[in-house]
Amino acid sequence: MPKIAMIKVRPRRYKKGDLVRIDSVIMHPMNTGLVKNKKTGKIIPADYIDTVEVYYGGEKITSFKLTGSVSANPFLSFYIKADKEAPLKMVWKDITGDVTEKTVKIKPKG
Repeated sequence: MPKIAMIKVRPRRYKKGDLVRIDSVIMHPMNTGLVKNKKTGKIIPADYIDTVEVYYGGEKITSFKLTGSVSANPFLSFYIKADKEAPLKMVWKDITGDVTEKTVKIKPKG
């Protein structure tokens, strides 16, 4: 299943050393494995994101562990100190082995 990821940096303009908020969302069903398909009556297999890793300038800066209890299309928000011009990459991994990555450029002014 194709997954779409979005990362936004807020505010849009910031200076070197500022704290910036990173908002991210990934389109994912986050199936728990406990729900039946209404048409077939069969259990929908579990398929949810269990790990999110965040890299800034090639260095892993944080990670998140998620469970099947997280809602569909999970939204994550966190802060980083924009102390260098470098890529910010988020990697979402689900329990079926699918991996989705998205990278944005962190470009502080001054």
